[in-house]
Amino acid sequence: MLAALDALGGYILYLLETLGRYGRMCGASITMAFRRPFRVHMIIEQAVGVGVNSSVIILLTSLFTGMVFSLQLGSAFQRFGAEGLIGGATMLALVRELGPVLTALMVTGRCGSAMAAELGTMRVTEQIDALGAMGIDPVKYLVVPRVIATTLVVPVLTLIFVFVGGVGSYFVSTVILNISPGGWWQNVIELIDMGDLNNMWIKSTIFGFTLATVGCYVGFFTTGGARGVGRSTTRSVVTASVLVLVGDYFITSLLLNLGIGGSRS
Repeated sequence: MLAALDALGGYILYLLETLGRYGRMCGASITMAFRRPFRVHMIIEQAVGVGVNSSVIILLTSLFTGMVFSLQLGSAFQRFGAEGLIGGATMLALVRELGPVLTALMVTGRCGSAMAAELGTMRVTEQIDALGAMGIDPVKYLVVPRVIATTLVVPVLTLIFVFVGGVGSYFVSTVILNISPGGWWQNVIELIDMGDLNNMWIKSTIFGFTLATVGCYVGFFTTGGARGVGRSTTRSVVTASVLVLVGDYFITSLLLNLGIGGSRS
């Protein structure tokens, strides 16, 4: 019994220490983002890397998500003679939920893990310690450009996800389910408004910041050599994915209470 309580106490202390260090890194990333030097070229380099490395998987995921979602809705709506709602319902799901969440999960798997592995390797090879010895703040130099770039790029990737998913939905709806193109567009325009787009921007920005800070944090505090780098890579993907999914519920609840994106539901 005492051993169990001791283990539980040790885990709680570890959890509190982890949350405290993660919170400090998030706070430092935000405050240092507004301090000189801004190192714009490093932000652009990271933004291009996140965007290019994630573009193919985003395009494939969004296209087939829109197509299969329309097929499923078509199968269900045909029972009630409501096929005309397929376009609006699909786009509503893409804008409010599927776009921000799936984009964040894809970027987490593709780039969040890469950030953890890169910074983890620098940590175990003492390159981060060397930066500190040279008087360079490693958080400002390594973490801030990645966090800014990912926070800015994920909303853009989300917009691409929604657009390509809409193309897939349009193709399935008009070619396979024989819905008139004009009816598809009219239903989309009637159901989507600025509140839904604001919902998408807010969620994707928060998710981008979350996955970048988690990847950087896990890599920054990596221990245990090459094996530790491997563990950090896996832990960053799992942790960021869980935070995105759990955070999505609370962000959605907050936005609904504020009347942003979902006021008509």
